[in-house]
Amino acid sequence: MDYMYAPGRHHLFVPGPVNIPEPVIRAMNRNNEDYRSPAIPALTKTLLEDVKKIFKTTSGTPFLFPTTGTGAWESALTNTLSPGDRIVSFLIGQFSLLWIDQQKRLNFNVDVVESEWGQGANLQVLASKLSQDENHTIKAICIVHNETATGVTNDISAVRTLLDHYKHPALLLVDGVSSICAIDFRMDEWGVDVALTGSQKALSLPTGLGIVCASPKALEATKTSKSLKVFFDWNDYLKFYKLGTYWPYTPSIQLLYGLRAALDLIFEEGLENIIARHARLGKATRLAVEAWGLKNCTQKEEWISNTVTAVMVPPHIDSSEIVRRAWKRYNLSLGLGLNKVAGKVFRIGHLGNVNELQLLGCLAGVEMILKDVGYPVVMGSGVAAASTYLQHHIPLIPSRI
Repeated sequence: MDYMYAPGRHHLFVPGPVNIPEPVIRAMNRNNEDYRSPAIPALTKTLLEDVKKIFKTTSGTPFLFPTTGTGAWESALTNTLSPGDRIVSFLIGQFSLLWIDQQKRLNFNVDVVESEWGQGANLQVLASKLSQDENHTIKAICIVHNETATGVTNDISAVRTLLDHYKHPALLLVDGVSSICAIDFRMDEWGVDVALTGSQKALSLPTGLGIVCASPKALEATKTSKSLKVFFDWNDYLKFYKLGTYWPYTPSIQLLYGLRAALDLIFEEGLENIIARHARLGKATRLAVEAWGLKNCTQKEEWISNTVTAVMVPPHIDSSEIVRRAWKRYNLSLGLGLNKVAGKVFRIGHLGNVNELQLLGCLAGVEMILKDVGYPVVMGSGVAAASTYLQHHIPLIPSRI
């Protein structure tokens, strides 16, 4: 029984957790099993082989931790670095802020490069720091690929270009929680050393799997890392990989079967088709925002996100009231503004298992809410702008051609 029932489908448009496909729900609807039986290692082997494809890596080693993105952060840091190591980390929004807080609490020497919220990572500052670091005191660059608090996507390939230009050996650690499998991500091509994501985002699973992928260089760094680690120790996993049993402790059996089903759906649709779908949804949402006469929190086109749009509201409107009314009256979940942008923005998530008609329903709901809170929106304006664009750009469903 739902805690607070409402008729019909709930419209979930936060940037994670996202809608779960019915085949994934069915795949997880199973009893527990003995993870030491032949079945679970066989399943895990296929998952480890296939999950590399969403990172676009052939050389990376993946790890499936029963955790959230926060745990995946900790895994990336503690397996490759030692307390006191200097990290350059970019602060551009709430989730990069939380990762920086974790870095500090783990006793790393964090060199924070802060940008105004709504802007991307300041790579000019990074270039300056790399050029001056002749002794290679910087051991890692930590960057969030897609900051969901502000709807900003960073250019990871540009970070790699700078590292290569200055011949700097620092590791490149990337949070791809709300980007991988939705926004183009190329681990091998961009020279990413550790990439990570969470199951509740573009993979469209329940929360509970932190997926980390480590380059050969990152695995080599584990040999000198002195950070304390137990639950997230890659070497424990690697021992069991060699044994062919894969798990140093009990995994979530149901999530593993869910991941298998999710990956099958991703490969059926095609990863590039999924990235294109998210690009359509992002563009349509931004056109709707423009038609409403509102502004995107993201300050430049180069930083726009295709998984979330943070919408600025006029000063006399509290964006939190928009989110509250969406849930109370329209059975619609929108994202709150967080920290520095609390009360100033609401967020429309267009991430994961969602299609164009679902998005149009969300946009229609937002228009009614804007009218409710006193904003002079022209009813139908955003829906018309979005649907006009989508009608010209939605392809035929491949499986139905």
